[in-house]
Amino acid sequence: MKILIVGAGFSGAVIAERLVNTLDCEALVIDERDHIGGNCHTARDRSTNVMVHTYGPHIFNTDNLEVWEYIQRFGEFHSFINRVKIVYKGQVYSMPINLHTINQFFGKTLNPREAREFVEGLSDKRIGEPKNFEEQAMKFIGKDLYKAFFYGYTKKQWGCEPSELPASILKRLPVRFNYNDNYYNNPIQGIPVNGYTSLFEKMLDHPKIKVQLNTRFDEGFDTSGFDHVFYSGPLDAFFNYKHGRLSYRTVFFERHETEGDYQGNPVINYSEETVPYTRVHEHKHFTPWEQHDKTVYFKEYSKETGEGDIPYYPKRLAADMEILAAYQQEAEKLKNHTFIGRLATYRYMDMHHVIAEALAAASEFAKNRG
Repeated sequence: MKILIVGAGFSGAVIAERLVNTLDCEALVIDERDHIGGNCHTARDRSTNVMVHTYGPHIFNTDNLEVWEYIQRFGEFHSFINRVKIVYKGQVYSMPINLHTINQFFGKTLNPREAREFVEGLSDKRIGEPKNFEEQAMKFIGKDLYKAFFYGYTKKQWGCEPSELPASILKRLPVRFNYNDNYYNNPIQGIPVNGYTSLFEKMLDHPKIKVQLNTRFDEGFDTSGFDHVFYSGPLDAFFNYKHGRLSYRTVFFERHETEGDYQGNPVINYSEETVPYTRVHEHKHFTPWEQHDKTVYFKEYSKETGEGDIPYYPKRLAADMEILAAYQQEAEKLKNHTFIGRLATYRYMDMHHVIAEALAAASEFAKNRG
């Protein structure tokens, strides 16, 4: 049996690794980029030797033990707690919003119970079930905290008014009434010691897996010699945009290099609209077990995804969902095709969600074909 896998990110790599080790098959993994790993690709910066997350920061975090045990087969992880800071009007605050953020912002010394009652008093009681991002924020934390930490940042990140975005985007961000400034809630958090690319190299290192880079999957690609296709690219691109383009935001980076330590933290967000970039990430802080005299940092900007851009975040506006439904109907009619991953399913997914979905898809496929 021959399997074609489009995309060498986590979806494609996990499926390839699992299938060749559970079935009598061969897998061809193709990717239009010149490297494996998708947006999780890491590489040493030539000038500073710092391990850089090429497409922006990736901190592995999960509460799924199956996923955690699986990914550790391919490399050692060091524990890493992501402590994000945010700059607003010349002050540095910690994110997500926690007791320190609340006390600092309002100039108070509230305890957890007092802070909870205080924030509840700020919330907009007129809002029932929030219909969008803005209503979710106004009901959750009130106008002042929303305007300071979410409004401007969200407009820069998504390129539209927060009132146009679904409420589900904000539901991923916690508010804490203690001094816990850990950005994630998941109990397992870490970064691979040798970078993410090393994980992919080991996953794809098998005599029955062939990797073909700089290879674009389009209507001219011959799939006749394959028994099944796993596709993890953009869903609209698969159908040559016949129902229109799904909207995504993409990001681009401005590289800077200096001596020593630039900002003292891996990630600092900038919430005001007057600052054109959304955040600055300094990559030496993602590997605190390494020592580097120089540092490299990146200012991150967000924009609409155009032709030739790499899509990052599905916007999932009302018009997008109508287009998505049309493509999903087309996809369901295709035999011997599986659409998987963030781009092919047009969903926001963290790394551990992608890996879990790929493990489940590979298991189901092997069960049916074994």
